[in-house]
Amino acid sequence: MRDGDETLAGAALLAWYDRSARVMPWRVGPQARATQRPDPYHVWLSEVMLQQTTVAAVRDYFRRFTERWPTVADLAAAEDGDVMAEWAGLGYYARARNLLKCARVVAQERDGKFPETATELQKLPGIGPYTAAAVAAIAFDEPAVVVDGNVERVVARLWSVQTPMPVAKPELVEKAGRITPQTRPGDHAQAMMDLGATICTPRTPVCALCPINAFCAAKAQGIAADLPRKAPKAEKPTRFGLAYVAVNAAGDVLLERRPEKGLLGGMLGFPGTDWGTDTPEPRPPLAADWGELPHEVRHTFTHFHLRLKVMLARAEGEGFTPRVAFTPADLPTVMRKVWDAAQAGL
Repeated sequence: MRDGDETLAGAALLAWYDRSARVMPWRVGPQARATQRPDPYHVWLSEVMLQQTTVAAVRDYFRRFTERWPTVADLAAAEDGDVMAEWAGLGYYARARNLLKCARVVAQERDGKFPETATELQKLPGIGPYTAAAVAAIAFDEPAVVVDGNVERVVARLWSVQTPMPVAKPELVEKAGRITPQTRPGDHAQAMMDLGATICTPRTPVCALCPINAFCAAKAQGIAADLPRKAPKAEKPTRFGLAYVAVNAAGDVLLERRPEKGLLGGMLGFPGTDWGTDTPEPRPPLAADWGELPHEVRHTFTHFHLRLKVMLARAEGEGFTPRVAFTPADLPTVMRKVWDAAQAGL
């Protein structure tokens, strides 16, 4: 993009958004903005859910959350375990814990009202620069610079930025700021996201349909599909662990709540060992005739692969969760895999 083209490109993008905006349950579309303002609670909740997750996956979660907890005050009053159970499957459980912390600060210390600027929003638990900018722009029309993965890709192609990611991030944020308008910044931010999600896609951008293709340096050079460049990814390490599934004669299940800090913090799961680079020493939660299942559970987190040996026993003791109160769907994904594996041996 040439200097001076930012205003023209921004206008063309907004005109396209007015015609083509995606319909989402948390979004107030451009045609409705004249009479309806976006709900900051909805904007914030959707942005937290969308981190590292697709729009398609989030829709149902968002609907369930807002039906069960229609306002930020309702969410603030929710039981931690209930929220964690509804969050199961979205991953990154630290986000769910911070979601509750943030909701409680807003409800209890701010009378249920979110701050209206990115600077103030960042002071809330769990809200970083991107989420703060998105909420400020979309809910309150602050001309904050909103840069997610889709926006990074669009900007890298518009200016033909050759620096590989993640080193290029500061440059992309600076350039995204050049095209962010003072008027309708929320619609602009959502237009950039929609463009990256539907047309300026990672592998096969549909440049012929792009509303701002006339301004795109990468298209002119024939290298749009090659950008943004990425540094080689480090290979994910593999960690190992043991998971213990104990069921008593009544069908009750031995569960534990994981520590608040750390991976899957605050979530229910099966007792087990730490997850390390070597095969761990056995650490059964109670004395029983433990048997190892023939097939291990495999799961991939963002930063590592996990391989769990599942140990199974019929046992009696204290602390079992009644079968009628045990809902496997409330477990995090890796623990649901452990339970599924255990079913074959019960």
